[in-house]
Amino acid sequence: MTAVDTASRHIPDRLTTPAARLLRSWEALLVVVAVAIFTFNSFASPYFLDPWNLSDASFNFTEKAMIALAMALLIIAGEIDLSVGAIIALSSTAMGYALQFGVDTPGLVAIGIGAGLACGAFNGLLVTRFGLPSIVVTIGTMSLFRGIAYIVLGDTAFNGYPPSFAWFGQGYVWWVFTFELALFAALALIYGVALHCTVFGRRIYAVGNNATAAAFSGIRVERIRMTLFLLTGLMAGIASVCLTSRLGSTRPSIGTGMELEVVTMVVLGGVAITGGAGTIPGVVLAALIMGLVTFGLGLLNVPGVVMSVFVGLLLIAVIAVPRMIAKARR
Repeated sequence: MTAVDTASRHIPDRLTTPAARLLRSWEALLVVVAVAIFTFNSFASPYFLDPWNLSDASFNFTEKAMIALAMALLIIAGEIDLSVGAIIALSSTAMGYALQFGVDTPGLVAIGIGAGLACGAFNGLLVTRFGLPSIVVTIGTMSLFRGIAYIVLGDTAFNGYPPSFAWFGQGYVWWVFTFELALFAALALIYGVALHCTVFGRRIYAVGNNATAAAFSGIRVERIRMTLFLLTGLMAGIASVCLTSRLGSTRPSIGTGMELEVVTMVVLGGVAITGGAGTIPGVVLAALIMGLVTFGLGLLNVPGVVMSVFVGLLLIAVIAVPRMIAKARR
């Protein structure tokens, strides 16, 4: 073997140190981006570093980020759910309808979460029992669920939620830390452990990399997929409780466009849109970055339409740029 051949050899990842792998990871890049955005915002607006303003900034991403945790697992397994915004609308409508019959806070929370679970189960059954593509199914149920909300509500809105219900979307657990932020941190820990430290998590990666091989190795692929759709519906139901509580009303347009931002968080977090790769820490960092960007643009009085354009361009960029780099290297 010549010296040139020896020099051209690459050291396998398993022979490098964990610190070196961490520094070369997508998560390390996201940390750098988050620090850069935080620094820029602190100089761009004198109100950014106020603790209460930063606390309010968490409302820009926590509800979407909770759904993104479950969506990350679903996309890693090679599936997707584009109906999460409509599930929020239908769950909120169910809570508002129950409110008209005098249901109190515990019942409203149970109904909101239960409606989300039911929608997730419906999506999962269509995909696992009938073998339909998840992207087609959830585009259909996106229209179905929101259509039901519009049929029930029309141009009206449900108001008059009890004061105790408002705590889920507006309450604080300690100092400037909101209940939503604390709930998201706890859920991120649970999902991180489930994906990276359990057999269930390894099976999700196996299904996403090669579902056929996973099935031949004894993994119950359809059960995994059904569980993930249920989790996504559950998280959409929880997000609906928080969002409805924060807004104090139910409208059929609630949660419109949220599925785009959720998918953007997941893909920006390093989850491969084709499945089989991704981490929960990456999704958490991506959610933080999008929250900081949205809050910073809001302090600079940037219109919401511009924010929507930014989210769309960001989604295209995080999918296209890695492919372009890989193609250039080849």
